Amino acid sequence: MEKFTTLDGIVAPLDRPNVDTDAIIPKQFLKSIHRTGFGPNLFDEWRYLDRGEPGMDNRTRQPNPEFVLNLSRYQDAGILLGRENFGCGSSREHAVWALLDYGFRAVIAPSFADIFFNNCFKNGVLPLVLEAGAINKLFAAVEATPGFRMTIDLPAQEIHTPEQEIIPFEVDAFRKDCLIRGLDDIALTLEHAAAIRAFEAQRRLDAPWLYDNSTE
Repeated sequence: MEKFTTLDGIVAPLDRPNVDTDAIIPKQFLKSIHRTGFGPNLFDEWRYLDRGEPGMDNRTRQPNPEFVLNLSRYQDAGILLGRENFGCGSSREHAVWALLDYGFRAVIAPSFADIFFNNCFKNGVLPLVLEAGAINKLFAAVEATPGFRMTIDLPAQEIHTPEQEIIPFEVDAFRKDCLIRGLDDIALTLEHAAAIRAFEAQRRLDAPWLYDNSTE
């Protein structure tokens, strides 16, 4: 996965609590196991006035003019600001894939659903938990300032606002290291490839009856 060190991006405010994964990416789009292609249907039922289906040309659909991601000031946003219990509902990993494919590399909220929170780290998205007062202050600043952008410095564990305010945040050390180095679960396993091969070779010597040597 792509490394995450610092992120400078426009902030989009999604002022709704309990945003569930079916709202993030509706169930009819879950037919693919590829991690790309879900961005155009992120928040589909809120983003468009008609029902979306796989394969539809979204350019022909009627966007909801009141939905935050359809407002010109939030185009190309890379940071999503949310409310409590973000990512609740089903465990679909597609929800994180959709956010990432749209262009979001970080989500900031007072709390997250556990499975969604874990899936973010496994796919290169940084979920940041801030206390409610800090979240309220950010919502006010974003809504008052068109083009509001922030910088997230993961190594320093700091958020830098346009007003030169520095907001510290906590993140698990292991997950932080994986994001900085761009390591998902497969990449972490492959770091031990030599040890795995050595084990397999020794296991073949110690227990040859476990292996089918008829084709060798």
